[in-house]
Amino acid sequence: MTQNHEWPLWEVFIRSQHGLAHKHVGSLHAVDGASAVQHARDVYTRRNEGVSIWVVRAGDIIASSPGDKEALFDPAQTKTYRHPTFYPTPDGVKNL
Repeated sequence: MTQNHEWPLWEVFIRSQHGLAHKHVGSLHAVDGASAVQHARDVYTRRNEGVSIWVVRAGDIIASSPGDKEALFDPAQTKTYRHPTFYPTPDGVKNL
């Protein structure tokens, strides 16, 4: 009888001091979420570059298949009204 004692794999996301979004920076093994956050801090933020850490158990991530690209993304091509090219930009608006 063999037992698997390997810790689960966690995906690590860090938000930088100058960013608004978390970015995937790598993976690590940890026994639980709290340990994963601590390990991620030690491994991925040694130079004080992060302000927030997210960890997600890799087994909990559900991803689309590249083969599903057409079914998922092509319908958006027919919704041109979602693109701001049809609307006039008000005077004084610099970043839209």
